[in-house]
Amino acid sequence: QEQLVESGGGLVQAGGSLRLSCAASGSISSSNTMAWYRQAPGKQRELVARITSTSNTVYADSVKGRFTISRDNAKNTVYLQMNSLKPEDTAVYYCWTIMWGNNYWGQGTQVTVSS
Repeated sequence: QEQLVESGGGLVQAGGSLRLSCAASGSISSSNTMAWYRQAPGKQRELVARITSTSNTVYADSVKGRFTISRDNAKNTVYLQMNSLKPEDTAVYYCWTIMWGNNYWGQGTQVTVSS
């Protein structure tokens, strides 16, 4: 069964760093494009960063230069390194992929940045 499991969220002060991990299992493999989304209270879910199977990346303007998405295909794991965190980065962060036209989401991990 396909599954995405996030970890690494937590509480951090503004200016700090966190690294999120997303472990994929089942049929999800290194050939899948994967991404991180986030959803803050009262707001729509938004794309944070996306990475293809060949490690081409796309970032939201709000995180460019601060966040880095990467993947370890041998471990079927995607990472999001978040530096210089701001209070407006506070949200639940979700891992995502699409396979055979089906969207798969992780359960989410909370990131809270205090000012």
